[in-house]
Amino acid sequence: MPWMQIVVWIVTALIQYALAPKPPQPQAAELKDFDAPTADEGRPVPVVFGTVLVKSANVVWYGDLRTTPIKSKGGKK
Repeated sequence: MPWMQIVVWIVTALIQYALAPKPPQPQAAELKDFDAPTADEGRPVPVVFGTVLVKSANVVWYGDLRTTPIKSKGGKK
């Protein structure tokens, strides 16, 4: 009776799929999530020698930090 084993296997797989925990949906990245350099008056300027990763550097200008939603639809017309 190999067909009975196949039926039991399929039913077991369906039950496992139905009872599996659903992963949480990832949150969209916001502007505050990025570690961009800042321009604060009176903040100390780090002095480093060699190749060093400086987190939260103090700069004069970093660019236009705005978000614009995408409103156009993609795909074939």
